[in-house]
This record gives sequence, C-alpha cells and structure tokens, in this order.
Amino acid sequence: MTHGLHQQIASTLDRLLRERRIVVFYDLREEFQPFLDELEVVGSGVGDLLRVRILDTLACLARFDGSFFALKAAVEPILAAPLPEPLLVYVPGYAKERLGKLRAPAGPNAAQGKEVWNVLFELDCAGKSYEPSLRGLARNELRRRYTDGDIDEMLAPTSLTYKDVVRFLIDQSSTEGGSASLVKLVLGKGSSEELICRWLADDAWDTDLEAKQAVPELLKLVQARLGLPLSDASLVKARHQTLRYVLINEFRADLASEAPSQLDVIPMPPTKDEMQRVRDVAERLRHEYPDAYTEIADGLERELNLPALAIEADALGTIDTFRFEETILLEHAAKLIGDAHYERALDLVLARRRSFWVDRSLGRLGQWETCRLMAELGRAVATTRPLLKRGNGTPKSWVEGYASDWYRADLAQRALESWVAKLEDEPEPSLERALGLVRRNHEALLKEMTQGYTAALAAAGWSVNGVLHQTRIYPELVEPIRGRIAYFFVDAMRFEMAADLVEQLEGAQELRLVPAVGVLPSITPIGMAALLPGASSSFSVIDHKGKLAARIGDTTMPGLSERMKYLKAVRPEAVDIDLGELLQKSTRALEKQLADAPLTVVRSQSIDGLGEMDGGLLARQIMDTIIGNLARAVRKLARTGVEHFVITADHGHQFSIRKEEDMLMDKPGGDTVDQHRRCWAGRGARTPAAASRVSGAELGYDTDLDFIFPKGLAVFRAGGDLAFHHGGPSLQEMIVPVVTLRMPSAGAPEAASGSKVALEGYPSVLTNRTFGMRVLVAAELFSQEQVPVRLILLADGLEVGRCGMALDAELDRASGVLMLQPGKPANVAMMLTRDEVNKIRIVAQDPATDAVLAQSADIDVKLGM
Repeated sequence: MTHGLHQQIASTLDRLLRERRIVVFYDLREEFQPFLDELEVVGSGVGDLLRVRILDTLACLARFDGSFFALKAAVEPILAAPLPEPLLVYVPGYAKERLGKLRAPAGPNAAQGKEVWNVLFELDCAGKSYEPSLRGLARNELRRRYTDGDIDEMLAPTSLTYKDVVRFLIDQSSTEGGSASLVKLVLGKGSSEELICRWLADDAWDTDLEAKQAVPELLKLVQARLGLPLSDASLVKARHQTLRYVLINEFRADLASEAPSQLDVIPMPPTKDEMQRVRDVAERLRHEYPDAYTEIADGLERELNLPALAIEADALGTIDTFRFEETILLEHAAKLIGDAHYERALDLVLARRRSFWVDRSLGRLGQWETCRLMAELGRAVATTRPLLKRGNGTPKSWVEGYASDWYRADLAQRALESWVAKLEDEPEPSLERALGLVRRNHEALLKEMTQGYTAALAAAGWSVNGVLHQTRIYPELVEPIRGRIAYFFVDAMRFEMAADLVEQLEGAQELRLVPAVGVLPSITPIGMAALLPGASSSFSVIDHKGKLAARIGDTTMPGLSERMKYLKAVRPEAVDIDLGELLQKSTRALEKQLADAPLTVVRSQSIDGLGEMDGGLLARQIMDTIIGNLARAVRKLARTGVEHFVITADHGHQFSIRKEEDMLMDKPGGDTVDQHRRCWAGRGARTPAAASRVSGAELGYDTDLDFIFPKGLAVFRAGGDLAFHHGGPSLQEMIVPVVTLRMPSAGAPEAASGSKVALEGYPSVLTNRTFGMRVLVAAELFSQEQVPVRLILLADGLEVGRCGMALDAELDRASGVLMLQPGKPANVAMMLTRDEVNKIRIVAQDPATDAVLAQSADIDVKLGM
C-alpha cells in the first residue's frame, strides 16, 4: 500500500527495527490489524513465523493469539540467536503499562479491564515498544490537505476505523485542483494556528476567502482550534470577535487573581487545550506581526476601557498582553522604591522590564532602567547606613570602611544621575517622587559620612595614620618601577570612579585599587602638587601673591605650568601629555612622541573642568565616557611599550543635590587668601557654627594660614557650582584612588580585518542623543559561545558616547561590554554624551585589545533638527 498512513507507520517501524531489532506493537483497540494485512509477505521465517517487508527491512512477524506463553515460545528461537534477525511482535487488545504490566479494555472477558503480568517484558526491555494512536496518526496525514476544523469532523465518529482513514486519504489524493482545503488554498501552508494568525493580522485576505467560499471552513477552524463559535458572522465581525476572545482570554488566564466581572461578556475556551492554543495565537501575533498586534491591542484596550479595571499590580501575570499593564507595573515598581522596598522593586524590574511593549520602545526601556538604577541606589544607601557605625573611632577605620564597601552607594548614585542626564525623556511622574526620595536618602548618607569622618579627623589631630598618604604615591608606587611607566593625574576622579575604571581594564595584570588620603584643602593646585616627586619629604601650602599655592622644597607651584616645569627639573626624561591628545594620536605618532621615555605623565582635567563649569546635565553625561577614555589610553600606551601604570587623582568630589539657601554659609570674612565652596583659607575671620577651623601647622604645613571647612554638606557663598564641589574633608573629597597595574603589550592592531561584526540600522544623520541600531556577530559553524563586543561613539579619537541599553544581549553597564550570541541580532540604544561634536563614528571594539571589529562611516550630528 502507498497511502500516507501506511507509509507513516511503516517508516516508524522500519527505523525502530534498525535501531533495536525487536519491536513490540501494542494495539489496545485493535485498530491496526488492517495495517498488518497490508504488509507484503516474502516467505517463511523462523519456525512457523512469516517474514514480511516493512519498507526496506525484512522482519519476522509474530502475532498474539490468546496465549502470551505460546507467543513467547514462538519467538524464543529468534531471541536465542547471537544476532537476532528483526522481529515485529503484534499484541492486539492490550496496552503496555508500567513495571511490566499489561492492560486490556473493559469487557466480558475476566482478564479485560484489569492489569495482568506481561510475559513479554523481556522483549520490551531488549527491544522497543510501539503504541500508536489512530486518530493522532490520521490527523498528521490529513493536515497536509485539510484544516483542523474539517479534520475534527472526519475523526469525530467513535466507530472510526483504519479503513475509514485510508478512504479519507485516498479521496484526498484524488481531489482535483490540488488542496482539499479552501482556507489553505488562500492563506497558504502552515499549522492551524499559523493560518488563524495570518488571517487575524491582515484583513487583505478577506476578499479571496470570500471569493473562494472558504469562509465557512475558516470559521469552523477557529471553533475547532480555539473553541469560539462564529456561525453566520461576517469576516470583519468574526475577526474582531476572535481577537477580543484571544487577547482577553490570554490576559484573563494570566491574572493571579479573579478576573474582573466586566470581562465576563467574553466567553472562555471550553478546554485546557483550546486555552493553550489561544495563548499560542496571541504570542504568535506579537512575535510575527508586531505592528499589527500593537494596533489591535491598543484598540481593544480603548474599546473595553481596560485601564479602568480595578486590578492590583501584584495580580498582573507574566505576560503584558496590553500596554496599560506595563504602565501599571512601572508605577508599582516606583511606589515600592518610594516605600523603601528596594529588593521587591528590583525583583519586579528584573522580571518585568522586558516585555513586548518595552522592547518596542527605547523610551519605555529607558524608564525601566531608571527604575532599576533608583532601586539599586536605594538599596545601596539602606545597606551602607548601618555600616557607618564601624567608622566610629579612628579616621583610618572610616577610610577603610569607605574603600571596602561604602563607596558603592556613590557608584550607584553616579550611575543613576548619569543615566537620567542622558535620557531624551525625563522620568515619568510616577518615578519622580521615588527619584526625589532616593536622592534625599543618598544626601542624608553623605551628611552622616562627612560629619562622622570630619569629627574623627579632628579628634585625631587632622592626620590619618596607617593609610597611604597622597604625597607617598610617587616614592612608593612610581619611583621603584624599573621599566617604562605611565603616571596618570586625573583631576577630581573620586574612588568609586576608579572602581568603575578597574572593571574596564580587561587583560590587566597585578591590578589593584587602594585608597590614599589626600591633602587638605582638596583643591587642584594642592592635590596635583602632592603627586609630584619630592612631595613626601617637603610639602607645604602657602600664600603666594594672594592665592593658595603648593610648595615642594624651595619651589612654589601656584598652577599647572609651574608644576610641569618642576617635574621636568627633577625628571628631565619624563614626557607630559594630555589625555585627549593621547587618544587623538595614532599609535605610531604616539610612539614617536614618547620615544621610549621611562616616565609618561598623562593629565586629564575633564571631570573637574566640567563639574566646575557646569555641574548639571552635561557634566553628568560626560563623566562615564572619561572612564572609558582612561581605559582606552592604558591599552593604547601598552601598544607603544609602556607596561606599568599608576592612575590616581588630586582629589575627589561631591556631586549630589544642588544646595539651596539653607545650605549656604556666609563667608568667614577676615584676611581671605582663597575661598571655595568647601574651604576657606586666610587669617583671622570668624568660624561658622557648622564649620571646623584648623591651622596650617596642624595640617603639617609651614605656614601661618588657617583653614575653615564645613563639618557637613554645607558650602560657602563663593564661586563654583552648587551641586559639584570639593575642597573639604569628606570621604568623597579626600579619599584619593590609586590604581596600579601591569599591561603587557599584545601589539594589537587598531583595526581588525575580516570582521564578523555587522552594524545595521543606525541613522545617517544624528538628530537625537539617543538612537537605536542593530549589531550582529556572524554565526560560527563549530561554536556558539557568546562574543564580547564594546560599542562606543568616537569623535576625533575621543569616546563621546556608548551603548546604554540592549535587547537580546547581555550588557555590563560597568564595562560597557555586550555579550552577543552569534547569528542573533541584538537591538541596542546608543547614547551620545557630547552635544558639541559635529561628527561621530560608531565603533565596535574587542574589549581586551581595542581592536576595531566594525565601524560606521562618519555620521553628521545635528541635534534638535
């Protein structure tokens, strides 16, 4: 026989016989006897058994005929052979049960309806059991030409037999004009659910469905698969009813509480199978027809006024069928943060920030990311505040506490503020209250830290014993190095930023981050001089022509030019270079400029310069890119042969809530030599109640100057920003990070040939600071391991933006590294942080070497068009 049902069964038996040589065919309802009769007999086998052909396999056929023991005896000679020939054992009227039992259908026979011991159990163990379902096999074959609605009618009779199915198949094969299904003739091939989705997503099929008189079959298919009767309905009405039925039932089934009674007008699927198909159709619509689904779901949401339903956020399930669900959940996450339930908020954000609605909108993804960062800051502050009790004692314990754990709150604060500053859209009103609360809580933590540390510092005579001092960085960490070394002076880099930098130094060896105690006042002319040779033996702060200046030995250094002149005098072989200049030069030009210099001093003033100039959005936007540029500079210098690195700062900074009138202190007056937001230097004057006075001698300086510092977070009425400031004795201002590492040169190229990374979908002209694009790593034949890629925006060699969000890929925000699955495109959001640039280039880099894996052409920047 050549019909499809026979071929399907024979193909399975042929495969099983080849694999296991023995197959026991259980036929509980005795439906497959005709199949056995269709087999070609090709002679006698062992004993009285027949040999039959099953596709390409010749096998002995043994049939059960009332006695299992007789059957077992008939096949024993085959089993006794060293290599048994293929054997098919047919057992009608019984089903195989567990543990070697057999079950027969209920009937007059005493054995029927009961379990009996299976004397063929050894055959089952040695070979393979086969228990097909006639209706299941028939459905698979009939689906080639019919839809499930028609198939349900064909297979509905309880008296259905093998021969009935064969007749259907023969009738099908003789149908003129091709497909027996008019619906498939119009909608094409696919499963029933695929056909239903195709019709639901596009009304363009309606004309052909009506012309081919396929409407009755389509409506019958919807009822058969989804359980929704649609008799005598027009296609327009039927589509609308089906869409309401599908989406509302998915939404209703996903709720963790009883569904609102307003939805009772929409019927529910009668069975679990139909409910599962409803959910499959809804998911398929979202995945395969996202634009159509958006319009459909939004229309139903408005029609049924779903946002007005009294549904608690906790009751919403795991699928955001409708847009309003995502909005409710975001508001709920914000409320949890406002109520200090940070862990619950994070769980919700991590579980729900990825949904159909979020994935289709960078703006929504940005709001959820804001929520996550708020929760992380809130959690960090709540975790840190109880730990401050450890600092009750010596200044050393405060420094060690901050450098081991407490700095993470400042890291989380910078991550949040930097993110908010980069967003095209401000945080939604539901997030504003929570944002204000976490900001104030962080400010309160800063106040506790500053007051506690300042008090401990004053009690210890303004010295911190047992911690590396800023003036000892050069003699202890730079001078002893044999070989070429780069010494980075990063103006205003606070400790948490250095911790972020450490995460981006892939491939570094002997990498360490330690705290050093900075000099007071924590301002640039003083802190930068403390990093120079000789500062450990002779360092002072003096009045020089009415301004503060540092002095080492007999050399007075009020500014940068004097410091660099001093450095050249004591280390004439040193080369001094600005960070921006370093990054803009080619590796070859840089090698020529450095000329194997044993000491390269790299200077960066971007953090302090931006903070002092603009302590608002611009400064927050750019700070992250400075850290990335430092990491790139290290790798670039390593390619020129520099192996050792020390990266440090003149001072840190505070950058939090903008100070209002009640936080401003009047100038102390007196003979003022220098005045900053966080410090006063001079003679005489009065000491405000919220400030501490310390003489220059107490700070170890050979001077008659006095210094006044705020005890908490207050600032003087002086020049400078009211959010970004330094000069005082807080942990954030005084603790200087010191990063030491060795970076062996790998001779990495600046461009990689034969790149397997593709950049797609980016704009030809940049009109917004945030834009979407796709990145794809070509699939490898023998490897599916994730590939690390760093995406950045470059302008004149400087990093001016990076990847901020990613779909379908893991993004490590600290390092900016994307983990991409080969062959799977990832949608990402790039964020420009420098508004003043005219052109940018998107660059995909190898994170370990900075090798260029792919890059775009130059893109014009025309913001605000």
